[in-house]
Amino acid sequence: MKYIWIIFILIAGNSVSTYAQDTVKKGSFKDISFIEGNWKASMPEGRIIEAVWLAPAEDSMLGMMRMMNGKKTDLYEILAYELTEKGLVSLVKHFKPGLLGQEEINNPNQYLFVEAGKNYAIFQNISGDLRILYEKRSMGKFAIARGNQENGKWIFKDLFVFNKE
Repeated sequence: MKYIWIIFILIAGNSVSTYAQDTVKKGSFKDISFIEGNWKASMPEGRIIEAVWLAPAEDSMLGMMRMMNGKKTDLYEILAYELTEKGLVSLVKHFKPGLLGQEEINNPNQYLFVEAGKNYAIFQNISGDLRILYEKRSMGKFAIARGNQENGKWIFKDLFVFNKE
């Protein structure tokens, strides 16, 4: 009888852990494939954001942005998307002209994949207080929005609305 219980516990334990692994949302490049390509956003205050996202290559995808205030560059942003044991992760670093890093040298901003649907993907920062939404609005348009919790709900506000170049 003792061996039957041990076998039962082993089987039950494996079933629970397998189910838990299946329910973890890891994400894939397919979830963000709509951002691939050359994009441009024009901000109401006159700023221009030019962006390029390269096609995935094995375990990574790379994006770059140049933010201009008038005719002068004021910020670069590098976005690396990597498939890790945690799932799809977005790593972000910002640079002022002269490639002066804004984050600590070996400490990029990290965002873990949360969920995706037909035309969107959501990532959340490590501390859990900020979400980034990538949302396809039409064939030639997508937005990046910043999400914060208000009254227990995530509220997203557009940062950039890009048009395909």
